[in-house]
Amino acid sequence: MLYILNSLIVPLDFDSCSLHLVSFYKLDLETAREIVQETEFISAVGHESTAKLLSQLLGVEIPHNRITVKMRDGDTAIHFVLKQRLPEGKILTEDELRSLEFDLVFSRVK
Repeated sequence: MLYILNSLIVPLDFDSCSLHLVSFYKLDLETAREIVQETEFISAVGHESTAKLLSQLLGVEIPHNRITVKMRDGDTAIHFVLKQRLPEGKILTEDELRSLEFDLVFSRVK
């Protein structure tokens, strides 16, 4: 399964396997668009403004979906990662998010 996440945290299912290896790759926006447009995914983006921004950037609807994910072997994710740490409790608007630098990172659990 491909998950869309709004952090670099990889929520592993440790009950399914005793050893997980995770690979990370930085994605450019075009590659991320291709992946989400060609692959079924589950959004686990818990912040509405981030979901709206990702929907615009990736060209597909990324629903606001505050769920718990447990990634298993073979699962992948695209992570939206801000390049700066926000003040505690700060919730950004879509416009505020647009003004910040971010990376898109692909992860694969092996």
